[in-house]
Amino acid sequence: MGRKRGERGQALVEMALVLPLLLMLLFGIIEFGRIFHAYLTVNNGAREGARLAVVGAQDTAIIARIKDTAVGLDSSKLQITIAPAYSNRLRGQPVTVQVSYPVQIFAPIIGEIIGNPYTVSGSVQMRME
Repeated sequence: MGRKRGERGQALVEMALVLPLLLMLLFGIIEFGRIFHAYLTVNNGAREGARLAVVGAQDTAIIARIKDTAVGLDSSKLQITIAPAYSNRLRGQPVTVQVSYPVQIFAPIIGEIIGNPYTVSGSVQMRME
């Protein structure tokens, strides 16, 4: 059975219609994975920093620990906030460590939808020991 004369370019047209959607889905999955990795890393760094803060470490040691745990991220872009400062911490009072990181989105359409850069942040509060 041969093809009819009017169906020669049908597969090409179908591919041209479906390919952009498939590529957007693929790039969306990749960008989601990158954002999720950054989110987990930032939250883990905040948790590590808070734990170090409640056992009496100084702010410089806490910041160094957070940057050490941020494997795969550019540590110069990390924004770290520790409250209260080392000199104002009292036993039994809460210490809050906040870490945020801007994730650069590479997919053009997805970056316009969710914002570029997309900022992930993590905050952990623990009581001083």
